[in-house]
Amino acid sequence: MERKSKSAHPGMSPINDAQLTRESWKIFQIMAEFVEGFERLARIKPSVSIFGSARTATDHPSYQQAEEIAHLLSDAGFSVISGGGPGIMEAANKGAYAGKSPSIGLNIMLPHEQTDNAYQDIPLHFRHFFSRKVMFVKYASAYVVLPGGFGTLDELAEILTLVQTGKTRRIPVILVDSSFWRGLIDWFANTLVAEGTIDKADLQLFKILDKPQEVVDAIFEHYGSRGFEPSAEEQEILLEL
Repeated sequence: MERKSKSAHPGMSPINDAQLTRESWKIFQIMAEFVEGFERLARIKPSVSIFGSARTATDHPSYQQAEEIAHLLSDAGFSVISGGGPGIMEAANKGAYAGKSPSIGLNIMLPHEQTDNAYQDIPLHFRHFFSRKVMFVKYASAYVVLPGGFGTLDELAEILTLVQTGKTRRIPVILVDSSFWRGLIDWFANTLVAEGTIDKADLQLFKILDKPQEVVDAIFEHYGSRGFEPSAEEQEILLEL
């Protein structure tokens, strides 16, 4: 771009104080979401975050599987966190709601599609995806990911990136329904590993399972006798999340 035409770029013009003021005040809204999330969720540990499509019907096998997994986890002493909406999120909250431990919904305000489900002991509401995503990770002892779309893939990529880069502690990441996930995992192995964009060892950051009880057993197996509470080193990592 020539110097003369660059001066006409919007980024070179004076700051609009009214717009800047509005953007600055958003900081307090974001802070409020973090503060409420930390205060409400600090005592739910151990917990498991469950993800999956908002579009899954109640009679779909994945819905029923999510409900069973959540119920088993809840009775085993895990609070269950979902996105608070319909589909797999509802199934997760429903299963946990019927169990012995709290059912938490991290509801997101969207122009369409997202509505709160009725099975939440602790409902929280977020305007911003990024603050909501921190809450999914912050207190989770495990991630359970059922079939879903872009949002589910986003959450899966987020946790794998955080664990891979050491920005959060190593936790079980479990993909449920091998027939759904196999194509993606083959692409990871045959393309990403082959191109050198991830290491072969990164394929060990997750497991693929099919049965609800296997999911619960895998989480207990991961922690063994160490307990679910983060170590002192892990707590420092989580402070920098």
